[in-house]
Formats: sequence, C-alpha cells, structure tokens
Amino acid sequence: METKTILVVEDEASIAEVVSLYLKRAGYNVQIASDGRKAMNIFERQSPDFVILDLMLPEVDGLALTRWLRDRSDVPIIMLTARREEIDRISGLELGADDYVVKPFSPPELVSRVRAVMRRLGREQGEAESERSLSFDGLNIDPLSRVVTVKDSSVDLTAKEFDMLYLLARHPKQVFTREQLLDRIWGGAAYIDPGTVTVHVRRLREKIEEDPSKPMRLLTVWGVGYKFEP
Repeated sequence: METKTILVVEDEASIAEVVSLYLKRAGYNVQIASDGRKAMNIFERQSPDFVILDLMLPEVDGLALTRWLRDRSDVPIIMLTARREEIDRISGLELGADDYVVKPFSPPELVSRVRAVMRRLGREQGEAESERSLSFDGLNIDPLSRVVTVKDSSVDLTAKEFDMLYLLARHPKQVFTREQLLDRIWGGAAYIDPGTVTVHVRRLREKIEEDPSKPMRLLTVWGVGYKFEP
C-alpha cells in the first residue's frame, strides 16, 4: 500500500515537530509548512494526500487556506483550533473541512482522527464507485464526478453538502435525524454542533431548490429530521 503524505501547516515549530513525529511513527510521510503561503506552494508542487492546518496562520489564515484547497481538491482536512474559535470551527466545517481538533490536544488522538477520516472517506469512495448516478426531475447527482446539475446547470457544492444530498437522495422519503446525519456524514462526531446539519440543509436548499423558502426536495419533518422528496 502506498504511504500517504500529510501536509502539516502550523506556525508553532514545537507543535509542528511533535505532530510530525507522531505521524511518522504511524507510518505517514510528513511535509511541514509554517504559514499559509508556503502551504499553497507545497500543495501545488507535491499534492499531499491529507492536510492538517492551524486556523491561526500568518500570511494566509486557516479559513482562507481551507477555501483555497477546496477550490482545487477534495483532499481531507483536519483543523487545529483554540477553544475560543468555535465560530471559526463551524465556518471551517462549512467550507469543507472534515474534522477539527481543539488545542491543547493529544498527538495520539490527532493520529486517530486522521485514520478515522481516511477510513470514512475510503468507505465513501468505495460506495460511490459502486453507485450509479441519481436522476430526478431537473436534478442529477453523479457520485463518480461528484457533479450535481439543476436544470442542466452545474452547482458548486462543498464535500459535505454533496455527501448529505447524495445520502438523502439515495434513500428517498426516508427520514434522517440530525444525529443520524452527523453519524453518516461526519463519522459520528459528537463534538460537532448538531446545528451544523441545519446550516448544511439550508445551504443545499439555496443551491438546488427553486424557492429555498418553500423547498420541494429537502423537506423538514418537524421534531424528527429531514428527508428527500423524489
């Protein structure tokens, strides 16, 4: 099996060194960037398989770097954040980050989170490769290209938005609770605010519904959760 390369973007050298040490012990190759601009250069040259980034970075901050990465790739991203940065954590998840770890953190826990994200994304990729495109009246969802079209026009979705839409559309009329969606899309991340699901549903409606205030596809089942109407 090919060794995965992880890019660690952290301006505190002591933290970067410890994280690198534990990742190397776990069998990964590691690249380190001390600021967002250097991370961009490394990513364009070497295309790492995974990115761990601090939100508070010089040159280009973590949120801007996450947005930049998502414009170019579906590379898995784990954010390192301080406890006071809850709003930024939510923003990072909405931009497409896969997970976050709050400082101060345990390096072995971070390695476990990396492995968990890789396992989950590997399962999703396997499921997508075994699935066919889904087509509804004016809405098409292709799991291989991860392209969604509404009335023949493609719409830009984040990784999590696509995963949520595809999950709901694969099970039309089935009601999913917010907890079930957190488990299926975020891997059972109890540390993520369930309100994140509500935010993702709202943004999906803005992108695929003709009138987001009166949705016809992504419906709320009050007191329970959400379902997809085919």
